[in-house]
Amino acid sequence: MISKTAIREFSRKHPEALEPLLHWYRITKRAAWRNPAELRADFRHADFVGKYTLFNIAGNKYRVVAAIKFRWQIVYVRDILTHPEYDEEDWKR
Repeated sequence: MISKTAIREFSRKHPEALEPLLHWYRITKRAAWRNPAELRADFRHADFVGKYTLFNIAGNKYRVVAAIKFRWQIVYVRDILTHPEYDEEDWKR
């Protein structure tokens, strides 16, 4: 379960991010990850920081900050950020 709303909203401001984000969306939508190791099989550069999983998008130009509930197969997108926005670390609050 994942919504395209955050992708659409972010892509309005950053149209060049749309295709890489849709690629991430398609992989994530069909995934049935049961744990972080299985997630890493699809996204080897995913990072786990506290309760969030961070995905590098478009060669690390963008970051998707998500909360993943493996047991229920749910991915909540908390933020989609440019790399400079990510570096500000506001997403940690």
